[in-house]
Amino acid sequence: MKKSILSAALTLFTFLSVFAQIEKPVTWAYAAKKINATEAIVYLKATIDHPWHLYSTNLKPGGPVKTSFTFSKSNDYSPIGKPVEPKPMTKFEQTFKMNVSYFEHEVTFSQKFKINKNVKAIKGVVEFMVCNDKQCLPPEEVSFSVPIK
Repeated sequence: MKKSILSAALTLFTFLSVFAQIEKPVTWAYAAKKINATEAIVYLKATIDHPWHLYSTNLKPGGPVKTSFTFSKSNDYSPIGKPVEPKPMTKFEQTFKMNVSYFEHEVTFSQKFKINKNVKAIKGVVEFMVCNDKQCLPPEEVSFSVPIK
């Protein structure tokens, strides 16, 4: 009887641990390129697992959480304009009852900065949300620091 109770407990524990795993369908990579002594471009690349999709930075209110970048305040740099993204896919999503723009597989956003000669890194946070055809994950925030060389 002890063996069957132990076996049942181990099976239950294994079953629960599989469902307790946190899904992380997006990984981020960062790079920067100096254009000249006073300007740089930061590249923020999202690699998105299939069948998930990541939403555009340009979404109307009332839908999913759009991808957004918040850059830390600094005397060493300041953003020029808004982040740039490639052309997204757009479709009507019944869940949100609206057209939404999104990316699959991978996408690279870029942001131009005015920099001074002392800048070592540009820091910030990206907030994003991903969905597939069955579910959406809660919005997530990821901090980053991109070295400027």
